[in-house]
Amino acid sequence: MKISSLQENLKNSLQIAGHLSGKNINLPILNNIMISANDGEIQVIGTDLEIGIICKLRGKIEEEGSYTVDSKIVSDYISLLPNKKIDIETKENELNIKSENYKTNIKGMVADDFPVIPQVEKNGNYKIKIDDFKKALSQVIFAVSTSETRTELTGVLFKFTKKKLTLASTDSYRLAERKIEIKSEGEIPEERNIIIPAKTLQEITRILSVVKNENFEDKGGEIIFYVSDNQILINIANTELVSRLVEGVYPDYGQIIPDKHETTVIINRSEFIRAIKAASIFSKSGSNDINLDFPLGKNQVVISSTSSQSGENITELEATVNGIDNGIVVNYRYLLDGVNAIDSENIRIEITNSNTPCLIRGENDEDYFYIVMPIKQ
Repeated sequence: MKISSLQENLKNSLQIAGHLSGKNINLPILNNIMISANDGEIQVIGTDLEIGIICKLRGKIEEEGSYTVDSKIVSDYISLLPNKKIDIETKENELNIKSENYKTNIKGMVADDFPVIPQVEKNGNYKIKIDDFKKALSQVIFAVSTSETRTELTGVLFKFTKKKLTLASTDSYRLAERKIEIKSEGEIPEERNIIIPAKTLQEITRILSVVKNENFEDKGGEIIFYVSDNQILINIANTELVSRLVEGVYPDYGQIIPDKHETTVIINRSEFIRAIKAASIFSKSGSNDINLDFPLGKNQVVISSTSSQSGENITELEATVNGIDNGIVVNYRYLLDGVNAIDSENIRIEITNSNTPCLIRGENDEDYFYIVMPIKQ
């Protein structure tokens, strides 16, 4: 293999693809990234066997081939070089790197033993505006379960139709759902439900923060999803990510969404966040409980907490309250996560009673809601 490329392009590609490489004692080659020059295309490839990342690189190919080297060593070295042309060549089981007055040889391993990245058919796809996807993902991913006892809850549910995507996540204590518009092309079913692992989605978020803006423009500012039975291919500008899907059936969470409510509250979001944080200081350790009360006829929300060790706190906020005097006790951490995910000036809180889920959404946003389960007294 003999190739050349700009330092900036190499550095960016290694940063994207090399993130998955780690200290794998059982399979040392997983600590490496593969640099490949085949079929007129330069690629930097990394994998941890669950996720594979292929980053396509602009450059010149003089001789095709592939080779793997330690991801950290090559990334650290390339990042130190000046932003000039870099020549890379394989010689006698080493990767020879030259750039102006810099020259190095990095020992590596032949590419034959590097894991093959699964192929996903590209018969049909879903296209989503990158900004819409980033926002939607940030509004649901925090509610994913971290417990492996129910593996289907360790990912985010993606419910595709030809024009709509619904993302949902729950850890049994809270639930978040967001709907966004999408475009679809090719042979796809009317409806498709898949569960994408949280780790994969976190990796996508990281890639989105690293990829250069001009590369997004080449793809029309869209992220493209290709789905098979147990794998997903996600195309982000010049990068492809392939991941396994979570097996299992996602719970029918529609059953816990309240279909009626006795109390509706409209409250300023930033003031509400401040009051929740004040109450959190005096919540009981372990339960993180705070009280929300809506005194009848007063058009206010009372946020309070009491601890036998630290004291108590009461904050009264102006709000528009309709319905009955309905108090609820919730975990302040879960409540804050949901309120922080909403970006409207005012939020709407809907409560049926102290033993049923509390629903929160933006005042005029029907495409996102967040549910937090109450702490039963």
